[in-house]
Amino acid sequence: MDGAPRQNRVISDQEAENISRLEELAYEIRVEQVMTSNPYVFTTSQTMREATVTLRQMRISGAPVLHNGDLVGILSIEDVIRCLIEPDLDSPVTKYMTTKLITIRATDLLVDALKMFVNTKLGRLPVIDPNGKLVGIITKGDVTRGLLKALQQETQVEEMRRYRASRIFEDIESDRTSLILRYDIQAHDFTHGGSASSRIKRALIRLGASPQIARRAGIAIYEAEMNLIIHTTKGGVIRVEIEPHQISIDVYDYGPGIADVQKALQPGYSTASEEIRELGFGAGMGLVNIARCTDSMSLDSVVGKGTRLRIKIFLPQQEAMGEGPVPKETVQ
Repeated sequence: MDGAPRQNRVISDQEAENISRLEELAYEIRVEQVMTSNPYVFTTSQTMREATVTLRQMRISGAPVLHNGDLVGILSIEDVIRCLIEPDLDSPVTKYMTTKLITIRATDLLVDALKMFVNTKLGRLPVIDPNGKLVGIITKGDVTRGLLKALQQETQVEEMRRYRASRIFEDIESDRTSLILRYDIQAHDFTHGGSASSRIKRALIRLGASPQIARRAGIAIYEAEMNLIIHTTKGGVIRVEIEPHQISIDVYDYGPGIADVQKALQPGYSTASEEIRELGFGAGMGLVNIARCTDSMSLDSVVGKGTRLRIKIFLPQQEAMGEGPVPKETVQ
């Protein structure tokens, strides 16, 4: 890192891919979820001698100081050391406590606490409610434990979901079992662009698909999803049928249609507007990428009526999701 300011800097796609789940959790968890509630506190009437004994007995490195219930300072082990150097143990805690307080609200995100710890070099932050009353204290250790606990809980839940989902094809007895997912995509809804493909990819992994199969499907569906967002006037539908040995994807819309399908299949060809291109889309590689990631693809379109894209991904026997008969179209 060169220490350059990061304000308003756009995060690249590569950097976004490298953001860990722990970092994401810091933007989801609130301070109140990991802080120590009802922390031990000192009062202004206590002496440094009493405070020193308490810190040692409670095995804590600092605590807030209250006066008539109001937060007026914070006493840390560093303050105790300054007192011991004097020595001045019979003085009140008010003589050595820190009064320039940096607080954080219980409803703030954990990432805000992390920023404060980095910028101030402090080891603890008093947590206050909307009225400025002390409701807790948060330390760097609380942040670490909170994040790891949340990650562990999330992992356990995800493992259970995967286990349940992977049993679908095994537990249902039928000649041919399939799971159908449907997503309505709105035109020009870039805010939610990619959400359908992410959900489908996650569903495939939970059902037992290999990472490679899920990645291929995710890329193909993402490109199809963005085409609906970029090029349609009313949006469209993504319908995915998942079977043990194949994934069938049907993408359709009701306008405006493609004038020259063969030209649309050529790398680099795009009818995207200049405005769309400025957003970083419309490079004309969507259909090419779909074809690269799938085993079969067909595109039909009528100008003024709409477009239909049908794609399939066949799963080898060793990568089948659950057990089930092999569809005839997958037999080479």
